[in-house]
Amino acid sequence: VQLVESGGGSVQPGGSLRLSCAASGANLGGYSIGWFRGPPEKEDREGVDCISSTYGDGSTYYDPSVKGLFSISRDNTKNTVFLQMNSLKPEDTAVYYCAARPYYSGSRLESDYNYWGQGTQVTVSS
Repeated sequence: VQLVESGGGSVQPGGSLRLSCAASGANLGGYSIGWFRGPPEKEDREGVDCISSTYGDGSTYYDPSVKGLFSISRDNTKNTVFLQMNSLKPEDTAVYYCAARPYYSGSRLESDYNYWGQGTQVTVSS
């Protein structure tokens, strides 16, 4: 399974971005997908935290820091998962990764995910 993130970039505080995670090699319909973020200065996803995830049964999870501001969705016809990020703040600056695990049940743990994208940088600054 290959995952490719896109949609990152630079935005002013209060702005919005939509991240995409396109998958190939498997149908994401039976997978749980997580969005993680971590500091850009760290290597190998060190220090990443799960901010949102969508599980195989359609349920979702949001970290309290993004609940009500970010929205996760999936388009199974395009084999893509999205993260809509609104009202962005400087503290949202990070490298954002999507990850997949071939189980209906979700997880917030990095170690529970089998497949990872390369990451996309999001910078929120005035």
